[in-house]
Amino acid sequence: MIGWIIGIIVVVLVLWLVLMYNSLVRVRNQVVNAWAQIDVQLKRRTDLIPNLIESVKGYMKHEKEVLMGVTKARTAMMAAETPTKKAEANNMLTGALKSLFAVSENYPDLKANQNFLQLQEELVGTENKVAYSRQHYNDMVMRYNTKIEVFPTNIFAGMFSFVKRESFEASAADKEPVKVSF
Repeated sequence: MIGWIIGIIVVVLVLWLVLMYNSLVRVRNQVVNAWAQIDVQLKRRTDLIPNLIESVKGYMKHEKEVLMGVTKARTAMMAAETPTKKAEANNMLTGALKSLFAVSENYPDLKANQNFLQLQEELVGTENKVAYSRQHYNDMVMRYNTKIEVFPTNIFAGMFSFVKRESFEASAADKEPVKVSF
């Protein structure tokens, strides 16, 4: 009789450990997937930028530093490999695009150009998707980090090398309005 009770306790304990491990893997994979969604939107954004620059070039001959800033930020975005580097490059690109759109206000013909308007609309849509993807990623990171930090999962997570993930954060510059003076 005691053998059966010990057997049942061992089976329940093993089942509980398997379920805990599987839940950790599931949440970790959700974090990876959420990051992949950000990556998709950031890639789409960097793909739109050359078209935007071509639309703007003819109108903004005197605004080379703005165009160069966007190009430099896009290059940094494409070269970034880690979430932290991508977040930094994303913040730089966001600032450059804000400057570009702020400067474009000074060019009425550009603002009326259909290609520019379409590209601007696509970028705004992509920015919204990036913001949503960042929020979803950060929610998943918070869920994952919480799961690996609470007892008793923290003991199990440490045994299987589940490590804390970083959130995707906006820079202080992202939070500031763009200032353009002529």
